[in-house]
Amino acid sequence: MSLIEHLRWRYATKKFNPTKKVGAGELEILKEAIRLAATSYGLQPFKVAVIDDALLKAELRKAAYNQSQISDCSHLFVFSHFTALNPQFIDDYIQLCAEKREQDHDLLKGYGNFMKTTLGNFNEQELHNWSSKQAYIGMTNLLMACAELRIDACPIEGFEAEKFNEILDLNPMDLSACVIVSIGYRASDDPDQFMKKVRLPKSDLFI
Repeated sequence: MSLIEHLRWRYATKKFNPTKKVGAGELEILKEAIRLAATSYGLQPFKVAVIDDALLKAELRKAAYNQSQISDCSHLFVFSHFTALNPQFIDDYIQLCAEKREQDHDLLKGYGNFMKTTLGNFNEQELHNWSSKQAYIGMTNLLMACAELRIDACPIEGFEAEKFNEILDLNPMDLSACVIVSIGYRASDDPDQFMKKVRLPKSDLFI
């Protein structure tokens, strides 16, 4: 199938079959798709928690306005963005670049310093906006990979981030949950699967 056919197939699944689970092999493909996402400077300033524990999902559901997708899905992906950026994170990235590309580390120091200066000038809100946008790029890769594998998914912003942060102990890691994605397989009686996809025509979307 073509990419467009995959994207036409997917929809925001509202009711999952809680007995059908995503396999380990498929999960690794989804993780790799997120890992390969394009991000600013290639820094990937976010983390992803992949949750399949039933009790933990049930607790998180309470912090997501009791949406059934949270507990009934096979796995819940919680994308968390950096709320602070330690210069060591950039140093580690530059070291990784030098190793992977077999380059002299000293030749990359200038690029690292440039990133430190640019990102260091961000105020707290600007850093939050920037890092959360990077997490959303990762989420988009996840949704596209799910569509190709015929795994259903539902991106969700309707949750209480601070409660998620508390439950998952994210704050001590300078992280904050920004978007979550339930994945799994649709229930046969989920009415949303029978609705026609509604999108703007190209003539209205592109200028």
